[in-house]
Amino acid sequence: MSAAGLLTTLLAQTVRMSVPYVCAALGGIWSERSGVVNIALEGMLLSAALGAIAVSHATGSPWAGVLGGAVIGASFGLAHALVTRARVDAILSGIALNLVAAGGTRFVLRALYDSSSNSPAVAGFRVGGLGGSSGGLLLVRTLVDPLTLAAGLMTLVTAAALTRTRFGLRVRACGEDPQAAASVGVPVERVRLQAITLGGAICGVGGAALAYDQHQFGSGMSGGRGFIALAAVIVSGWRPGRAALACLLFAGLDALQIVLQHGTRVPHDAVQALPYVATLLVLVAIGRRRAGAARAPAALGKA
Repeated sequence: MSAAGLLTTLLAQTVRMSVPYVCAALGGIWSERSGVVNIALEGMLLSAALGAIAVSHATGSPWAGVLGGAVIGASFGLAHALVTRARVDAILSGIALNLVAAGGTRFVLRALYDSSSNSPAVAGFRVGGLGGSSGGLLLVRTLVDPLTLAAGLMTLVTAAALTRTRFGLRVRACGEDPQAAASVGVPVERVRLQAITLGGAICGVGGAALAYDQHQFGSGMSGGRGFIALAAVIVSGWRPGRAALACLLFAGLDALQIVLQHGTRVPHDAVQALPYVATLLVLVAIGRRRAGAARAPAALGKA
C-alpha cells in the first residue's frame, strides 16, 4: 500500500473509531455541565452496545438497535441522576453502575445467546454503491455512515444548545452555581435529571456505534473508551467542539496502534497501551498547567 493510501486508511479508521468516544464525551459534558460528575460512561457504552445488538438481532433493523442502545444509555443516566439526587456520592454511583454493566452484560449475554463472550453477528448499517477496500472508498463509507453523521450533528447541537437555548443555560447555571439558580426559580434537581438522562441517551448511541463497528457484542468490548472520553471532557474544558477534537486525537492513536500491530515488530502489549499512555500524559500535563495557574495568583499576593 502506498503512503497516501496508508494515510487515507488511517484517517478513515480514526473517524470511524472516534464515534463512540465522541458520543460518550458529549454525554459526559451534559452531566458535568449540570454539576454531576459522571464516571459511568464506560458502563453506559458497554450496556448500550449489548442493547443495540439485542434489539437489532431481534428486529432485523439497525435503527431499532440504535434506539435500543439510546434507551439503555438513558436508563443508566436516569439511574445515576436518581442515585446522586439521594445524596450518594457521584463517584461511588459511577463505580457501581460500571460494575453492574460489567457483570450484567455477561449475565444477559448468556441468558439470550448461551454465551458469556460473544453475541450473534448483525449487519449494522450498509452503505450501498461504495464497495471496495481502497483507502478512499473506506473514508467515504465512514463519512456517510449514519452514526458518523449523527455524532457530528449531536456535537453541533450540543454546542448550540448549551449556549443558546433556555434549557442549556439552565443546565450550565445548575452546574456553576446551583444555589443562585434555585434562588431565581430554576428546578435544579429536575434540570440535572433531564441533562444526565439526555447525556446517557447520547452515550448510548455511541454504544450502538461501537457494537455495529464490530458487527457483534463482545464481553468487555468498551475497553476503557468511556474513561478516555471522560479524559477528553476534562481536557476540553467541557466544550463539545474541543471534546470532539480530543476524541479524534485519541481515536487516531487507537487507529495507529492497529497499524503498528500489523506493520512493525513493536511488542503487542506496548502498542496496545499507546492510547492509554497518551491519555495519562495529557491529563498530567493539564493538571500541572492548572496547578501552575493556581499558584501564580498566590505568589503575586505574597509579593
